Amino acid sequence: MTVNAVAAPPRPIPAARYRERLSAARDLVAERGLAALLVGVGADLRYLTGYEAMPLERLTMLVVPADGPVTLVVPRLELTPARACPAAGAGLVELLAWEETDDPVVHVGRLVRASTGRAAPAGAAAGEPIRVAVSDRLWASFLLRLQEVLPEARFGLGSAVLGQLRIVKDADEIALLRAAAHAADRVVAAIAGGRLIGRSEAEVSREVRERLLAEGHERAEFAIVASGPNSASPHHEASARVIEAGEPIVLDIGGTFGGYGSDITRTLWVTGADPVHRPYHEYLALFAVLRAAQAEATHAVRPGVPAERIDAVAREIIAAAGHGLHFIHRTGHGIGLEAHEEPYLVAGNGEPLREGMAFSVEPGIYLEGRFGARIEDIVVCTADGPDVLNQAPRDLFVVTGE
Repeated sequence: MTVNAVAAPPRPIPAARYRERLSAARDLVAERGLAALLVGVGADLRYLTGYEAMPLERLTMLVVPADGPVTLVVPRLELTPARACPAAGAGLVELLAWEETDDPVVHVGRLVRASTGRAAPAGAAAGEPIRVAVSDRLWASFLLRLQEVLPEARFGLGSAVLGQLRIVKDADEIALLRAAAHAADRVVAAIAGGRLIGRSEAEVSREVRERLLAEGHERAEFAIVASGPNSASPHHEASARVIEAGEPIVLDIGGTFGGYGSDITRTLWVTGADPVHRPYHEYLALFAVLRAAQAEATHAVRPGVPAERIDAVAREIIAAAGHGLHFIHRTGHGIGLEAHEEPYLVAGNGEPLREGMAFSVEPGIYLEGRFGARIEDIVVCTADGPDVLNQAPRDLFVVTGE
C-alpha cells in the first residue's frame, strides 16, 4: 500500500536551548575538573549544537574547553552544513575547518592544551595529567589517535558530563516526543484497521515505515511485525511469513520526529470473518496479566521512585501469574535523541526518577514457539506522576484483518 499524504514538519529546537545546553555543559566541565569535553558525531553533538554530522572517517569534533571558546572542528568539505547548524548560526560556537592534508586530531590537541595553558610535551607525559572526557561512542580510531597526540591526558566518558543533562528533557524536547508518539499512535490505528490476513510480515512492515514517514518522521527506524509464534521473539525481524486468521501480532514501531524518538508496541489478534478464530481463553488470560502489569508499572512513576522499582512492579505481577520466566527483558529504556538511552528501568538501577525523564514502560510475556504479547508506551515523569504520551488503546486489538 502506498501512502502519499505528508504531515507538517516538526517545530525545531530553538537556538536559545543550545545556548543553555552549551553553558550547562561548560559548567560541568569545570565542576568535574576537566580540561575539555570532546564530542564526536552522534546524539551528543546534536544535543549541544543541533548538528547532525555525517559519520565519516574524517573527524568532526566539538571541543568544549574549561576555558576559551567552544570550537567545532570539521572537514573543509563539511563546512557548509556545519555553518547551518543552530549553534553555529547563533554564534555559539567557532568553526575550525581542516584541509584534506591536515591532521585534525592535532588541531583538537592544540585546543585542549590552550584551555590549560600548557605547551605540547616533548615525548612522554610528565607531571599532573589533564583530564579529558570524550563521547561514549567515539570511534576507537579517533580515540587512539587522541591518546597519541595528548599523552599527558587521562580520558573518561563524556556521559559523566552529558548524561545528567540529556536524561532530563526540557519542554521543547517533550513537545517533540509527544508529537512523535501521537504520529505513531495514528500509524498503529491505520495498521490495525487495514488488511493483514494474506499479507507477509515484511509487506506490513513496509507499510508501517511508509506511514511513519507520511506522519512527519524523518526516519522509520524499526517496524517489528511479529505474527503467530514469531510474537514470542521480542526483536523479531519481519519475515516472509504470511499472516493468518486466529493468531496474534506484536506490532512494535518507531522512528525519529524532529530528531526525537517514537516507540510504541501494541498487540493485535486477527480473526478474519469466522468467529471461530477469536482469541482463546489462555491468550486472553495472559494478556490480562500483561495489561495489569503495564498499567501498574506506569502508575508507579513518580519523582524519587528508583528506576528499578518500575521494573519490579511489572515483574511482580507477571511472576505472580506464573509467567516470571516468560518476561525476558527490562521494563523500559529512556528515549530522546536516541531510541535507547538513560534511564533504564531494570533491576540494579537505583537512580531516582526525576521530573522530565522520558522512558518506555513495556513489559512483555513470551512463550517460545507459541505466542507472545507486549504493551509499550512512552512516559514522562512529572511532579504529579506519569504523563503518558501515547494515546492508542492498550487493550488487545481484536481485528478482522480483512
